Amino acid sequence: MKQGGSDAAKRAAGEAAAETAEDGMVIGLGTGSTAAHAIRAIGRQVDAGLDVVGVPTSFQSRELARTAGIPLADLDEVTVDLAIDGADEVAGGDLVKGGGAAHAREKIVDASADRFLVVADPTKMAETLSYPVPLEVLPAARTTVAESVRELGGDPDLRRAERKDGPVVTDNGNLVLDCAFGEIADPAALAADLAALPGVVEHGLFVDVADAVYVGSEDGVTVREL
Repeated sequence: MKQGGSDAAKRAAGEAAAETAEDGMVIGLGTGSTAAHAIRAIGRQVDAGLDVVGVPTSFQSRELARTAGIPLADLDEVTVDLAIDGADEVAGGDLVKGGGAAHAREKIVDASADRFLVVADPTKMAETLSYPVPLEVLPAARTTVAESVRELGGDPDLRRAERKDGPVVTDNGNLVLDCAFGEIADPAALAADLAALPGVVEHGLFVDVADAVYVGSEDGVTVREL
């Protein structure tokens, strides 16, 4: 597992992406430490008069947005203009997401946006995806999905909660299997295989979804258009 980058790098990426927000936009609000900096920055802009509406991707992002003073809406009420979200790993234009167990809702919001900006620090960048792919699965399908993942060459591991006994439970009431495949030579093919497994609600491979990647560092931000 990769270690997280510095808070300064995360803040730089999140705040730079937040600067693209414009009056009248509906903005998808991602989950995680880097996206949190974007949410706080948008909140400061709202406080200064920016007129936007946010669509949160998790309980965590909803609570942070409320604290930041961002007006919120559900996805079935609006059309998303801009989404800002982090990633666990980025290779080219493909991502692995789901470290916060919110990838199902994140993918719905991010994929529906007119423009999706990924915010990351340098530790998340890779030549080839190799980070374990999270699968949100129905509880009753945990064992069957795990066996199917093994048949695809993966090593599934039920994600355990850190501060309580038992597994992590998503906002949707499901379980998470973290599936190690080693280097993923063909993310699109693996994404299709995982999506076809009965009982899988969503997988953490985001293929051809992002429009730009904002990589922050202590020296500034590099923007890569995709």
